[in-house]
Amino acid sequence: MPLVRGTGKGSAAGVSTPHPPKLDSPDDESRWAGARALAGHADAVPALAAALARETVPRVREAIMTALMRTGDAASIEAILPYLRSQEAGFRAAAIEALQALPSAIAPFMEPLFRDPDSDVRLLATELARNMNASEATRLLCGLIEREQHPNVCAAAIDVLTEVGTPEALPVLEKCAIHFAATPFLPFAISIAIARISGSEG
Repeated sequence: MPLVRGTGKGSAAGVSTPHPPKLDSPDDESRWAGARALAGHADAVPALAAALARETVPRVREAIMTALMRTGDAASIEAILPYLRSQEAGFRAAAIEALQALPSAIAPFMEPLFRDPDSDVRLLATELARNMNASEATRLLCGLIEREQHPNVCAAAIDVLTEVGTPEALPVLEKCAIHFAATPFLPFAISIAIARISGSEG
């Protein structure tokens, strides 16, 4: 079930919500309904975060993440971020989708994510730049590429730049092609990115 995109503005912040006992219910449907009822309520974020940590049913997890996403404040982001490290692909994908829907709220967290010691986290974080302002996405992704030593992380960043990059990325991409000249797939991917960004493709 796709996540329902929110505004990311936390418009219901400060609205009082009742104690959410349904999040503790043994019934899946009740937990799902409870999560949906708390969507957009900033004061419910701690309860939603705790519920997400123990939830095992994918449909209920998605409802909880959607509730957090519709609040869209820093606390909501912090509740979702740990699941980029999940061993479950579906959980990671749901976290990425939720965070992608909050490009402004996620922006302050991007630098730490791009400096994470886990290359898998850095790779997944590149996806979060797709919906960001093009200039900001380019700045962040270029900063990552300039210091990145893992070719797969660079490839992921280049893939996003191919879609959203601005001309400011061109010098960084050219340097990356030289640095990874012995990794054939990267110079090829970079050539495509440069062509699309510069408008010379085709």
